[in-house]
Parts: sequence; structure tokens; C-alpha cells
Amino acid sequence: MSQARQPWNREELDSLVQRAAAFNLEAGVTGVLLFDGVSFLQYIEGPEEGVDVAYRRILSSAFHSEIVELGRGTVGSRLLPYWSMHWLLADPSQLRSVACADWTGFVRSTPPSPRRSTAMDRLHVYLHPYLARPQ
Repeated sequence: MSQARQPWNREELDSLVQRAAAFNLEAGVTGVLLFDGVSFLQYIEGPEEGVDVAYRRILSSAFHSEIVELGRGTVGSRLLPYWSMHWLLADPSQLRSVACADWTGFVRSTPPSPRRSTAMDRLHVYLHPYLARPQ
């Protein structure tokens, strides 16, 4: 999670995400960048060494500040196996909902419960309409 440099520019953001996608493809990393115009929430997944290198690039980017790592862990299967990097404009309340959820364990609830949903539950619900159609 981080705060965007203001004022932000869509062309610069598109270019940044294209460069990240190319880098992530080489590193074996996939992910998504959610952006509400003020805050970023980036979810990345892949081999530990690839995620480490991608995260170091995130930390060194001048495009944002106030970076907070919400969680780190192991997942059974990738949520975004086909997106080396993609960005989506997010509703601020949805972004906060995902950011403030439980990021420990990187698991989805079984069965899903709206009262006790994990960060992965909320991220999956948010991304489901995008994942259901080709990009």
C-alpha cells in the first residue's frame, strides 16, 4: 500500500505498469495494481526471489511514497497467473476494504463469510469481474 505522487498522470502510470509487466515476466511474477487516484494497493505473487526483486523495485520507485507492506506469505495457487502486471482504477472504499482486511495466511475463507472475510477473499471478489473476461 502506498500514496501516489500527485498530481498523477495516466500516461505515466500506463508506462510504469508496462515496464513492471516486462520486468515481472522475466522474474516470474504476476500481480495487479489497484489505484483510487490517491492510494495504490499492489498485490504481487510468484517465486520468492522474483517477488523480492520486484518489491525492491517498488521501494525505489519515485511514483509513490509512504509504502507499507501489508503481508507476505505463501499461496497454494496464483490468483493472477496471466497478469505479469495490470492496473485497475479502484473505488476508494473498496480499496480500503481490501487493505484493512486480514492479510495473515494468504488464504480464502471456506466457506466465504462476508462478516469474516480475509484480504484474499476481498481481493478475489473485487477482481472476479475482470478475471472472468479476457484482457
